[in-house]
Amino acid sequence: MLSNLLIKNYALIKQLEMSPDPGLNIITGETGAGKSIMLGAIGLLLGNRADVKSLYDSGEKCVIEGSFNLAGYDLRPNFEDENLDFADECIIRREIAVSGKSRAFINDTPVNLDTLKKIGSQLLDIHSQHDSILLGNNNFQLEVIDSFAKNAAILKTYSQHYQAFRQAATRFDELQKKAAQLRKEFDYDQFLFQELNTADLRQGEQEKLEEELTILENAVEIKERLQLAYTYLDNPETSVLDLLKNTTAALSQAARLVGGYEALRQRAQSALIELRDLADEIDQVNNSVDVDAGRSLEVQERLDLIYGLLKKHQATSVDELLAIENQLQEKLNVVLNLDDDLLAAENEMIRTKQEMLKSSEILAESRKKVAEPIEKLILERLVELGIPNASLSIQFSDTAPSPNGTNAVAFLFSGNKGITPQELRLVASGGEFSRLMMVIKYILADKRMLPTIIFDEIDTGVSGEIAKQMGKMMQNMAKNHQIIAITHLHQIASSGNAHYFVYKDHSADKTVSKIKKLTIDERVQEVAQMIGGHNPSEAVLLNARELILKG
Repeated sequence: MLSNLLIKNYALIKQLEMSPDPGLNIITGETGAGKSIMLGAIGLLLGNRADVKSLYDSGEKCVIEGSFNLAGYDLRPNFEDENLDFADECIIRREIAVSGKSRAFINDTPVNLDTLKKIGSQLLDIHSQHDSILLGNNNFQLEVIDSFAKNAAILKTYSQHYQAFRQAATRFDELQKKAAQLRKEFDYDQFLFQELNTADLRQGEQEKLEEELTILENAVEIKERLQLAYTYLDNPETSVLDLLKNTTAALSQAARLVGGYEALRQRAQSALIELRDLADEIDQVNNSVDVDAGRSLEVQERLDLIYGLLKKHQATSVDELLAIENQLQEKLNVVLNLDDDLLAAENEMIRTKQEMLKSSEILAESRKKVAEPIEKLILERLVELGIPNASLSIQFSDTAPSPNGTNAVAFLFSGNKGITPQELRLVASGGEFSRLMMVIKYILADKRMLPTIIFDEIDTGVSGEIAKQMGKMMQNMAKNHQIIAITHLHQIASSGNAHYFVYKDHSADKTVSKIKKLTIDERVQEVAQMIGGHNPSEAVLLNARELILKG
C-alpha cells in the first residue's frame, strides 16, 4: 500500500506530502482545488508521459516519490521478472528535469517507462469517473472476466503460443512469396549460371591473357629489341662483356701492385657476372617469344568472352564474375530446396497453430466457467445500489485468433424489469455505469490483490442511500486493500478512516494547491458543509458528526 506520497514542483503544487491510512482514505475539496493534479502526479509514478509544461517553477526539477509497503503481497516474482531487487518497502521516484527529460527509479534503480508501468500496475489502480465508459468496451469486459478468473498464467501461455504461431505464419507467408519470385527467376538464373560455369573462369586469368596478347601482337618488334640488347652485351666482334673482361683483367694487374685496388677488381668481376646472367636471360626470353597468329586469335577470343561477361554482369574483374557465379549457384540451390523448406515451414505453422488453439480452448473454458458467478455477484450488489430489477447476461462468441484469445464477449444489460438486455454501452445511463463499475471493482478487488485502489469520483450520478451503500462497499474493500476515494458526496466522505482536504492557498504571489489531514472536528465541519453549504446549522453539524461516528 501507499505509505507516503511526496510531490514537489508539479502544476499548482509547490510541495505536498501525505501518509495515507492503510484503510479507507477520503479526499475532498472544491472543484479545481488540485485533486486531479494529485492524480496526475500519481499517474507519473505509474508510467504516464511527463511534460515540462507541468512544472510549477520552470527553473527547478519536479520530483514525485511514492513509498509502498508491500509486506503480505506476493509481488516478488513481478520484480524478479524485471530484474529488480525486491524489498517490503518499495520507493518509486519520478523526476522531470527543467529540460523536459524524465527519469524513473524503483528502489534507486533506473528503469524505463515500460518497466515502471508493469510494476506500477501491480501496486496501484486508479479509477477515474471517465473510466466508467470503458465498461461498455468489449475488450475491457474481457479483462474483467480474466481478472475474476485469475487467468494471468493461462493468458501468458496463450500469448506465447499466439506469438509463436504468428511468427511461424509470417515466415511461411514470406517463404511462399520468396518461392514464387525465385521460381519466376529460376530459368534466367540457370541460363546465367550455365554461361558462367561453361566459361570456366579462373582467378587472375584476364591479366595473364592481356599480357600474353600484348606480347603476341608485338612479337616481331619485341624479338628485334631483345636481339639488339643481347648483341650489345655479347657478340663475336665487340661487346660489353668483352670490354668488361678486359677491364677486370687490367684492374687485376693493378691490384697486384697496390692491394687497395682489389675492391675495384671485385666490383668489376661482380658486374661481369651480373651482365653475363642478364645476357643469358635476354636470350632465353627472346627464344620464348613466338610469332604465332593462331595463338593470338585464340587469346583474343578468350578475352572477348571475358569482356562480354564483364559487361553483361556489370562487373570489373573475373573475381567478381566468380562471386556472381557462386551467388547464382546458391540461389538455384535455394529454389531446388524450396519444397522441403516450404513443407517444414508449413508444418511448423500447423504445429504452432494447434498449440495456440489448444491454449485458447483452455482460456475460453476458464472464461465461460466464471460468467455465471460474475452475473450473480454483480446482480446481488446492484440490488444494494438501488437497481433491484437489473438483468445481466454475459455472451461469448468465437473470433479469429487475436492477442486476447479466440473469444469475443458482450455484457448484455437492462436496468429495468421486462426490458430485453442489450449491449451495455447502448442502454446503461451514467449513474448505472458508475454503480456497475463500483460493483465490478468491488468483486475484482480480492481477485487482483492490488495493494492500493484509488477512486476518483466513482460516485458520479448517484446520491442518497445509494451513495451510502457505495461507502459501505469501500469500507469492506478497505479491510484488505488501501482505498483512496475522491468524492463530493457526504455519505462517502463520512465513511473514511482518514479524511484529507485539498485547497488552494492564495497568500503568496503565486497560487499553490495544498492538502491537510483533517482532525475529527475539521472532518465534522467539512462533511457538514458538504451537506448544508458554507454555514452549516448546528443540526447539520450534529448530523455530520453522527454520520462520521457511525461510519
